This record gives sequence, C-alpha cells and structure tokens, in this order.
Amino acid sequence: MLSASVLRTLTTTTTSSSPLFTSPNPNRFLTRNPNPQSTHTTCTPHRSSIPSSSPSGFISRRSGRIGSSTLAAKASASASAVAQPLKDADELIGSVETFIFDCDGVIWKGDKLIDGVGETLDLLRSKRKRLVFVTNNSTKSRKQYGKKFESLGLNVSEEEIFASSFAAAAYLKSINFPKDKKVYVIGEEGILKELELAEFQHLGGPEDGEKKIELKPGYMMHHDENVGAVVVGFDRYLNYYKVQYGTLCIRENPGCLFIATNRDAVTHLTDAQEWAGGGSMVGALIGSTQREPLVVGKPSTFMMDYLADKFGILKSQICMVGDRLDTDILFGQNGGCKTLLVLSGVTSLSMLQSPTNSIQPDFYTNKISDFLSLKATTV
Repeated sequence: MLSASVLRTLTTTTTSSSPLFTSPNPNRFLTRNPNPQSTHTTCTPHRSSIPSSSPSGFISRRSGRIGSSTLAAKASASASAVAQPLKDADELIGSVETFIFDCDGVIWKGDKLIDGVGETLDLLRSKRKRLVFVTNNSTKSRKQYGKKFESLGLNVSEEEIFASSFAAAAYLKSINFPKDKKVYVIGEEGILKELELAEFQHLGGPEDGEKKIELKPGYMMHHDENVGAVVVGFDRYLNYYKVQYGTLCIRENPGCLFIATNRDAVTHLTDAQEWAGGGSMVGALIGSTQREPLVVGKPSTFMMDYLADKFGILKSQICMVGDRLDTDILFGQNGGCKTLLVLSGVTSLSMLQSPTNSIQPDFYTNKISDFLSLKATTV
C-alpha cells in the first residue's frame, strides 16, 4: 500500500467524469515518447477520463515537484546529449545506491540466463547496493517471477520484484477502486493473481481464450455492466471474444477505465527471435474503442514513484539499467535517474546511434557483466 504522502500526490480534489469513483489524473502517469521514429508510443488517454482541472505531472516529496514542463526539459536535455560508452564501472557503481534492472533482454532471454548475470548481481550486493527488478511482462505475478529467478540460479526475493501485473493492481488500490466493481482482464495468470492478492473481483483471463462467438442474425453479445476497469496485458490466448467483451465494457459502462500494463512492441519469448509484445493486444482495444489507455508499466513513472516511496530511495541515487530506449531508458529519465543501456536485448548500437533516435542514455555497454571487467585502469 502506498503511504499517505504519496497517495495525496496520486489523487486530486477534483471530481472525475467517472460516476464510479474519484480517480487521480491518469495523465500524470503517462509520458509522451519524444522519439517519433519509435515503435512505442504512450499517449494521453481519452479526454472524458481526465479531470479537466487537474494539474499534470507527478509531485513527489522525495524528488521535489516535477511537472510536465520539467519532464519535457529533461527529455530535451537527454536528447541533446550523446550516450557515452561505459568505461569505468566502479565509478558508476559508487555514484548510486540502487540499481533497477529490466529483466527480458538484461537478465535473461526467454528462459535462458544471460552470461555473467549471477556474478554481476553478487558483486553489486557485496558493495551493499540495493537491487530491484522491474519488468513490463505481466504474464507472471511477483511470486511466480521469484520462482523463475530461482530456477535460473539467482537469489532474488519477492520484495525486490515489480512486474506490470503488480503495477495494475497497485494502481487500482491507489485510486480506491471500489471493491464492489469488477475488473475484466485481457491477459494471463499474473494479472489475475495480483488482483486476487489486492482483493479485487475479476473475470476474463486465460479461461476466456476458449470462448467463441456464434454470429447469427440479430445476435447481441452481453457483458457485465458492473465492470469498472479493463486491464490489458500480454495475452497468448487473445481472441475475438475478449476483444469484443473488453470493447463493450469500455464503451458502454459509464466511467470504465482502460488500463494497459505496457505497450511494448516486441518481447523475448525465446532467445531465438523477437515476438509480438503486449502493445499488439493493447492496440486491438485502442482500435475498437478509439480510446487511449492509462499505462502503468514503463515508461510511466507510476512504478518509479511507488518504489521511491516504498524503499525511501532518492531518485538521483538510482541507476536504471535496461535494453529498450523507449521504455527502460525513458522510464529512468522521466524519474530523474542515471541510465545505462545494455546491448544484450532489443537495442543495437546502430539503433542507439541512428540520427532518428532522440533517446540517449547516460551510458551504454554490451551487457551487465561488463561491470566485472570495466575498471578505471582501462580508461
């Protein structure tokens, strides 16, 4: 549960257009991607879901007041700087207290651990660094991700793991989503488990993947009018039934929220190739509802603000490590953190250095195990 101080920053005193409950301005968790060439875009939600008198930008007691103009200035400054190759790992390690790691493409690819990860995490723990693992993949709960880390030989506690499935449930709790309302899930087991832990009623998920619609003359599909939110995440069981059901809830239930765990274009289901990501599922609902979702995963700052409050972390003392420019690096930049891009996942060096790319991390390196070999003496 978020602390009272952060809850005050998450909510506003204005009344939402939704008759179901008072919600914060969803726009304060959304960031526009400054890279027009990127395949990922996180946009402002539909006007009807935003309190018109609410201020934009998230205010954090730990990091000071950050408005939309400040974030825009930071993005502009980052775009004008050129990422530097990481030459002195010790200097970077010594300059921060916490490392936030993306998982897919940084720690593992599919179910295969990237070389040197275990030794690197051991090194950082020996230097008393706090480690946090944040993933946009919503297919698993925190507990399930803990088992995946364990299966790969990594000692990571559940308290160190933050998946977008958890972020969706945490967001609903932060806005006091009514317990008598339901959540329709287009996604997998991870979202369902996190909603159960948060004691929210839910329907949908994998079991709806078996349902079909028989289109007959005069047929009309019915939906639960008590659904107050539709959460869309990565879903290998997506079908027309789910798309239509979610569409009806969003379009016809007054004030129904449209929440996306992420809008990643691709993901790593195996280490052999890239696969269509959660953004493709979200895109189906955007097309059918003509609404933009509220995104709780990266690069939204919701999880960053949650982590900063939970652990008492100063954002200037965090280094965000990831393989994606438009989610991981933008997530760190929006949060006011140092950023390190690793080339072990989605982003290649040519993509980073392309004239069309405007998202520049502070540093880049091949993989996180470079921390083991890059010393000051090599500069």
